[in-house]
Amino acid sequence: MAVSEAPARTRAAAKAAHRARRRRGSLTHPTRTAWAMVTPALLFVAAFVLVPLVFAIYISMTNWPLIGSYRFIGLGNYRAMFTDTAFGQSVLYTLLYTAIVTVPILLIGYAMAVVVRARRRGSTLLRTIFFLPYVIGLSTLSFITVLEAQPDSGAVNVVLKALGITDGSTAWLVDAPLATGLVSVLVVWGVSGLTMVLLLSGMQAIPRETYESAETDGAGWWQREWHITIPMMRRTIAMSLILSVIGSFLAFTQFFILTQGGPGRQTTPVVMYIYQRAFVQLQVGAATALSIALVIVVGLISAAQFWLLRERD
Repeated sequence: MAVSEAPARTRAAAKAAHRARRRRGSLTHPTRTAWAMVTPALLFVAAFVLVPLVFAIYISMTNWPLIGSYRFIGLGNYRAMFTDTAFGQSVLYTLLYTAIVTVPILLIGYAMAVVVRARRRGSTLLRTIFFLPYVIGLSTLSFITVLEAQPDSGAVNVVLKALGITDGSTAWLVDAPLATGLVSVLVVWGVSGLTMVLLLSGMQAIPRETYESAETDGAGWWQREWHITIPMMRRTIAMSLILSVIGSFLAFTQFFILTQGGPGRQTTPVVMYIYQRAFVQLQVGAATALSIALVIVVGLISAAQFWLLRERD
C-alpha cells in the first residue's frame, strides 16, 4: 500500500512545486520585473509615436486649416495628391537631388576611410578634419555658404575669378542648375564625414590576417580592396547608401536657408513643399496627407535596408 502511494505523493509534490513557481515567476525572467521595465518604454512609444500618428492620419482626412474650423473629407487629400503638379515637380526634383549626391557621398566617404584607416602618423588628425564638417552641421554650413556665394563679394566668386573660370559676378542662388550644384557640393562636403566613420568601422572589423594572406599570395592593393574589403563590407556599404538616400529624401535645411525653393519652385524638395502647404498656404490637412505618404516611402526604404542587411545570413 505504501509503495503504491509513493508515486501519487511524488506527482502531487511536483504539481505543488510547479504552482509555486508559477506564482513566484521565473527566477531568470520574473514576469512582474519584466513588465515593470518594459512599461515606461511602451508608454513613451504610445504617447509620442502611436497617438500622434493616429491623430495625424485623422488630420490627413480633413481640410484642417492652420486657423479656423474644419470638416472631414475622407481620402480627398490623398486623391488630390496624384493631380498636384507642384507636388509631382517636388518629387522629381528630390529624386534628381538624391541621384546627384548619393554616389559622391559614398565614393568620397570610402576614399577618406581608406586614407585614415592605416595606423600612420597624422591619421587621427585627418579623421578629425574629415569629420568636422558633419559636426558643424548643415545649418551653419548653409549660412556660411550664403555669405560666400554672393556675387562679386563671396569667396566662391573671388576664387573662381582668380582661376579664370568665371568673371566673379555669378549669382549662384538665383539660377536653378547652379543652386542645385552648389547645394549638392555643400551636402557632399558636409555629410561624407559620417559615411567615412561608418565605412571605417567596417574596415577595422576585417581581420588583418586576411589581408596578409592575400598579400602573400601576390594580390595587389586594388585586388585586396575589390575581393576582400568591399565584399566583407557589403552590409556597411548598404547601410551607408540607405541612410544617404533617406537623408536626401528628407532634405530641408540647406534648401530653406540657401534657395527658399526658388527660383519659383525649381529647387523645392518634398519636405519643403510640405512645409509650404502647411505654414504658408495654411493647408495642414493636405500637408499631413503628403507627410503620411512620405513616411510610407521612407518606411519602404528602411525595409529595403533591413532586407539588404540580412540578405545573405
